Amino acid sequence: MEAVLSGGPVLAATAIALLLGLLCVRVLLRQRQPGKRKKRYAPLVGSILNQAINFPRIHDYHTDQARRFKCFRLFHPSRGYVYLADPRDVEYILSTNFANYGKGSYNRDNLEDLLGDGIFGVDGEKWRHQRKLASHEFSTRNLRDYSSNIFKQDAVRLAKVISEAVSSNQPVDIQDLIMRSTMDSIFKVGLGMKLDTLRGRNEEEARFSKAFDDSSELVIWRYTDVLWKVKRALNVGTEAALRRNMTIIDNFIYKIIDEKLEQMSQGRVDLMKKDDILSRFLEARQKEPENITRKYLRDTVLNFMVAGKDTTATALSWFFYMMCKHPDVQEKLAEQVDEATKARSSGLSMAEFTENLGLVNDLPYLHAALNETLRLYPSVPQDSKMCFSDDTLPSGFDVKAGDMVTYLPYSMGRLKDLWGDDAEDFRPERWLDEGGSLRHESPFKFTAFQGGPRVCLGREFAYRQMKIIAAVLLHFFKFEMADDGKDIRYRTMITLLMQGLRLRVSLRS
Repeated sequence: MEAVLSGGPVLAATAIALLLGLLCVRVLLRQRQPGKRKKRYAPLVGSILNQAINFPRIHDYHTDQARRFKCFRLFHPSRGYVYLADPRDVEYILSTNFANYGKGSYNRDNLEDLLGDGIFGVDGEKWRHQRKLASHEFSTRNLRDYSSNIFKQDAVRLAKVISEAVSSNQPVDIQDLIMRSTMDSIFKVGLGMKLDTLRGRNEEEARFSKAFDDSSELVIWRYTDVLWKVKRALNVGTEAALRRNMTIIDNFIYKIIDEKLEQMSQGRVDLMKKDDILSRFLEARQKEPENITRKYLRDTVLNFMVAGKDTTATALSWFFYMMCKHPDVQEKLAEQVDEATKARSSGLSMAEFTENLGLVNDLPYLHAALNETLRLYPSVPQDSKMCFSDDTLPSGFDVKAGDMVTYLPYSMGRLKDLWGDDAEDFRPERWLDEGGSLRHESPFKFTAFQGGPRVCLGREFAYRQMKIIAAVLLHFFKFEMADDGKDIRYRTMITLLMQGLRLRVSLRS
């Protein structure tokens, strides 16, 4: 353009006129093209700055917007941030047009330090390979029976710890205890390794658990912090803290994996007789060592922990919070457990009661109460996908390639046009029909376990563990808030972890 202008005013005017003419022709051609329409994007309600300001209450901020618009946008300097609360749109990205919405490079960059190439952070062949292996293992009866026994044993250990607190008249942080208990369970089921974090006897295990929880919060902050890559390069601030945590996490997990590999090499482990997930993946490794590497095993273990430890413990913590807020529901559930197990009159010990609990399938009101908890407090409060190519959602809004498209389980559970005028009320009865049997909702409306090809493989395992723990604790104990006026809040991280929940506990007579 500079060369043209140097030729004089006439040439410059001619060039400008020519450019304007070409632009006009382009616009006319675009208007005349059949099938073309004007793009319609979701309402812009704020920016990434609003995300940062509202980070401690981010899910409630998103809910405020979702009540106005079922699909909305926030401005981000590098890409569009699109949020969905319409079940039609959720079904579209999770199922109907599944191939066009995946984790993508943006999610992978943010989550890779913690989750690596695990199933929650990858797409394509890596995802299909892990999904196929995990799907096969989760479908085996051996794993179901093995995990059920572990869940029962750890529920008894948890009940005994709470009983000791009752004897000493001390309040308990129920979330902390449940998190420790599920950590012990998931390590036994996932790695075949016995921990004792519930009793807090191992400092190394305690450091690992804290580093894991803190890292979850730090990687989620990356979605708001536009300078996180600079901080990582300089090793300062939140990125320096994340790096320190990852050293603790990796050292702990690789130590376990290396011990298993050493046992294998010396022929001291018969993997065919092992029921834990890691041993089963090690068995598969013998057939395809080029795919199932040491790093692959590390990533699998950490992703399995997010799925099996944090989600279950988070859901149970909010469940007991609801029990304290709704003591009538707590009493009704305790009565149902007693009737189903016929245990109140038999005077069974904790171990005997738990052993006789069966598969806890005959507790529909308990299942309904857990569903109602997950509706209001989903363990994973939001889930993000990347749009791979330009698309139009069923709601009529357009999304562009590279956009972050996030659906909002936390917000959707609070919308009146989805759940009625009492959407924000805790009412387990909404999950039961007139005969008292469970009602089922679309997984794209009740999105606690996702839907479509990525639907949670461990859903039935999660319900089984939650029912076992809830039934045991409600049978033996009554729960009340220790800090009646305290506002219970969540931490903004991958899961909806609380900032703490102190309860007063008493024995049931």
